[in-house]
Amino acid sequence: MTNFLLRRIRILAAAVALTVCTMGTVPALAQPRKIVLIGTLGTAFGSAPHVVGLRDGLTARGYKENEDFAIGVRFTSGDLSALDAAAQDLLRFEVDIIFAMGINAANAARRATSTKPIIFVGVDEPVQAGLVSSFARPGGNITGVADNNALLAPKRLEILRQLVPGIRTVLFVYDASAQDPAKQARAYAKAARRLGIEFMGRAVSTEAEARAAIATAVRDGVDGILSPGEPALNIPGVVLQFAKQKGLPTMFPAAFWPDFGALASYAPGFRESGRQAARLVEKIMRGENPADIPVEVNNEIEFVVNLKVAKSLGLEISPEVLYQAHRIIR
Repeated sequence: MTNFLLRRIRILAAAVALTVCTMGTVPALAQPRKIVLIGTLGTAFGSAPHVVGLRDGLTARGYKENEDFAIGVRFTSGDLSALDAAAQDLLRFEVDIIFAMGINAANAARRATSTKPIIFVGVDEPVQAGLVSSFARPGGNITGVADNNALLAPKRLEILRQLVPGIRTVLFVYDASAQDPAKQARAYAKAARRLGIEFMGRAVSTEAEARAAIATAVRDGVDGILSPGEPALNIPGVVLQFAKQKGLPTMFPAAFWPDFGALASYAPGFRESGRQAARLVEKIMRGENPADIPVEVNNEIEFVVNLKVAKSLGLEISPEVLYQAHRIIR
């Protein structure tokens, strides 16, 4: 994977067209069509479901890409420290709206500008996080779609135990500088006590530390691994690598990870968050102030199971559990 993926925002040529008038009048210059430039900011390694959903949502509302809007991306490939510079890059490209994925990207966007509209997605409890004053009246130059992923942590752990009934010890490694994973760690620890599972939370500062923490836990006999959603320090990739090597079940908070070898995921529908955000973008395009646009909540939850991985792990998943799944990879 490349360290940075950058697609420069382009405006189509032919910004000004001649309008031919009837009755032999002098041709007049038409006003150029305004293309709204949306700069997306996040820590992903490539195309993100939130961005796909945003594009789908805008086109479903009748807007045409590269005629009414253009999307440029600035991804930092798991590097949280690069978000501030990436946000500044978007401003240099003179974007009209910043689309920030996750609390860390949203904070970087806020540090970069207090005037450009910011739409966030993938944020837990935005009021508590200090992004907005309230859901009804966000204030400032930011609004967005909350997904409350941390609130799903107890259910995520419960489903992992249903998938792996004999599980006794689970590991959760996360970037110490990231906000949401620390919140999820606390929720996991509380749920684990209720379920009678030993929870091992490990905050790390580098990918090397993440590898060492996972290697130590595997050596000590951990039964399963919970992955953070934020790709900071490439921790999700490291989790998958160790899980495949050691034959360990994994649970992720994003629906695309089972396609890459995770056992399962239980998470908000990221594309749906993007589609909901398209409504907020439309309001800004029509001149509304982000301060007055209420924050929305994505209540769509996706549970995905990879039966091929389950078979490789020797797991027999009950029909009752599979019945709950929204998607099954066979």
